Amino acid sequence: MNYILIPVFNESQNIPNLYEELKTVVSGKDYLIVFSDDGSSDNTGEVIKSTFASLPFYIVGDGINRGPGAAFNAGFEYILSQSKSSDDVVITLEADCTSDITLLPKMIAINKLGFNLILASVYAQGGGFSKTTFMRKLISSLANLMFRFLFDIKILTLSSFYRLYSVDLLRRIKEKNGQIITEAGFICMLEILVKAIFQEAKIIEIPMMLHSDKRKGKSKMKIMKTSWQYLKFFAKWKMFKKAKAN
Repeated sequence: MNYILIPVFNESQNIPNLYEELKTVVSGKDYLIVFSDDGSSDNTGEVIKSTFASLPFYIVGDGINRGPGAAFNAGFEYILSQSKSSDDVVITLEADCTSDITLLPKMIAINKLGFNLILASVYAQGGGFSKTTFMRKLISSLANLMFRFLFDIKILTLSSFYRLYSVDLLRRIKEKNGQIITEAGFICMLEILVKAIFQEAKIIEIPMMLHSDKRKGKSKMKIMKTSWQYLKFFAKWKMFKKAKAN
């Protein structure tokens, strides 16, 4: 089974376009789309139900807004409870249509070559940004550079939502750490990546163009809040890495 996990928070404007993109790659195939609703205050849930009626989907969420990390964790937990095969995969994806959906079949094919974590990367050769603010691009680049250097990570993109995980890798992360994701904010993508590296995940990056101009409405990421989360995460995980080495 191929699970597509999409966290949503007030994404009613983007859901129709998301459906149009997803139906071209999942129609008639072995997919389940799992929406993890992070306490949307608009009619996101109703729009999903009416728009995705022709595709297999499920919505998780308790109506409380906790952040994308909590939404991802709830979605992962649901998928692990449903998955029956170690060959199952989870593709995580933004709801705002900024990522290239056409890469999804390629990511699944690469997984069958033995890679259990595949990252769609704007920093890999051939990837990039079609449109974004200078400040957002600067913070993303500096954060990636800092963590690659300080954690000795050889990966180019650290915070992208668009990834493929094997269910087997997610189970190992959960067994080792008790919880797949503990960070509530956008830093959650770095957290699970570090945990995957500690589990000796077989990782590969493929180039992707990020199309910010396709997003309807504003990005949910707050630059200053996310920057502070990066700093706190660095302090906590640097201490963890030091303790692990001793």
